[in-house]
Amino acid sequence: MKLQFEVVPYLLRFRFKAGTSRGAFTEKETWFIKASFIDESNTYGIGEASPLKGLSIDYHENYQHRLERFLSVIEQLDIPESEDEILSFVAEHIPADNPSMRFGLETALLDLLNGGKKQIFDTSFHAGQYRIPINGLIWMGDETFMKQQIEEKLKAGFNTIKMKVGAISFDRELHLLEAIRKEYSANDITLRVDANGAFTSTDALEKLEELAALEIHSIEQPIKPGQLPEMSELVDSGILPIALDEELIGVHDLTEKRKLIEYLKPQYLILKPSLVGGIRSCREWIELAENRNIGWWMTSMLESNIGLNAIAQFTSLYKPTLPQGLGTGQLYHNNIESPLEIRQGYLLYNTPVEWGAI
Repeated sequence: MKLQFEVVPYLLRFRFKAGTSRGAFTEKETWFIKASFIDESNTYGIGEASPLKGLSIDYHENYQHRLERFLSVIEQLDIPESEDEILSFVAEHIPADNPSMRFGLETALLDLLNGGKKQIFDTSFHAGQYRIPINGLIWMGDETFMKQQIEEKLKAGFNTIKMKVGAISFDRELHLLEAIRKEYSANDITLRVDANGAFTSTDALEKLEELAALEIHSIEQPIKPGQLPEMSELVDSGILPIALDEELIGVHDLTEKRKLIEYLKPQYLILKPSLVGGIRSCREWIELAENRNIGWWMTSMLESNIGLNAIAQFTSLYKPTLPQGLGTGQLYHNNIESPLEIRQGYLLYNTPVEWGAI
């Protein structure tokens, strides 16, 4: 079948200044891909191509032009009509160094395959019969702002909280974590931290020891990616379980993926489809991890509800027990209205709610 495509740019605006160790965000560029049959544009599949400036390898000021160029070539081709063939087709025609474009096109085509109803996969989640456990995310900021977020997440019923660290004094971050532990034991509240590579190879071991004293569940990417011997030392220390995140960026070949996790032997992988190459790539990481008893969880990367919906449906295929990083739908003033809701630390699809227009 031959299709036509439309690319719709959209600027998401944060409700607050979202701080990370790479700086603070107030807005986020994203692009929606609409896929439809020739002369039948009223029924379309939609995907979201959403690179993150400063992190994604395919972010570029001419991103939209590059995406439209790929799609104009694909419009001339016969596109397959089965799930596995679509994923292989996208991998063949969108180069690996454009991971967010791959994810956006994968999901647009799968949505169209399923009738253009925002249904990427036929799952109990999309049917409103399964809820995904998620963590509550604490963004960086001053101590007052971070404490306020913690109180809100606990009040909202989250039993797993992830705190980003590296923006304020580490001593003050420890103080916030200690305050939680004084009131809630590790049996009551699971604490994760995400350093986004903020620690150095010289101070990381000491900081891991201080965090371990607070019974932290795991730490994401304690040091910057590319320091494999140093990261291996942190994993081997056994002080705190290590989750690889940014370390996975740019690793596309299956053999290279295998080499990376067999060398580092992390306890967990953090999978962001827009960052690591979409659904097909994530499936490869998951299979490699599960065959080696490595845990994993899925995380959205500041997509709108369009991308979050696709990630959630994909994640729900695995019925995860570990809380996932899928709580970003409430970040924006102008997110696309959707059936996605968070209740008591779970993400659900409230089927009676209609999708907003794009």
